Amino acid sequence: MPLWRAVREGEPGGMKSARELALSQGWGTDDGHWTAEAVVGVMINPFNAIEIAPSLAVPHEPLVSEDEWVQLGTGLIEEYGAEFALRAILRNLKGDYLGAEEGSPFGYEFPDQEAVEAHTAFRYGCDRLLQRLATEPNLLQRSIVAMHADETMDREDRIEMLRAESDASLMREVMVASPETWHELSEEAQHQVFGYLIKTIGPVGRFGLPPEQRFHIVWRIAEPPPA
Repeated sequence: MPLWRAVREGEPGGMKSARELALSQGWGTDDGHWTAEAVVGVMINPFNAIEIAPSLAVPHEPLVSEDEWVQLGTGLIEEYGAEFALRAILRNLKGDYLGAEEGSPFGYEFPDQEAVEAHTAFRYGCDRLLQRLATEPNLLQRSIVAMHADETMDREDRIEMLRAESDASLMREVMVASPETWHELSEEAQHQVFGYLIKTIGPVGRFGLPPEQRFHIVWRIAEPPPA
């Protein structure tokens, strides 16, 4: 298989696939010759770049499976780039992780876990609202009307939304929100759009489940029934 790929793709095609590497034993052969996989193994091994923090050796029950960790890492790379992900791994292995300053062993709960939960929910909610904006005409405008008419809305949340509406430049950003312009919007504009479309979002499942199973969204405008 590597030979077949090498013929089609050149030298890079001769490398094992990620699945082949995961199923193989070690990084190469025992004949003393270096393989391309062995070189990659040396380069990517954090042991060769840092002194690993002793706290990483604390035994604990994993919070996610290996496949879930790979899926989360893949999404991180797709959004922020491989360099960001690799540097994030190095920082974690050096002991720079959430809860480290409070002495929390790596892998256990940390004081700001609620903040991380909120960020994860926000990210998932943004993905879902972009899906709806792409297919439902005037959804944003209808959601704005629904928000203003919502008598059950938390008073502090309403004040915050109305205060943001007084910023003309911010609202100009909000009104052009779409899947195509989303990454050009400021964080404040993204939060405003989120508040217009989503009434509440919260975890209903355990950590490690896919977002659609972890979080429940209550929309300002109900989702249309499936075709």
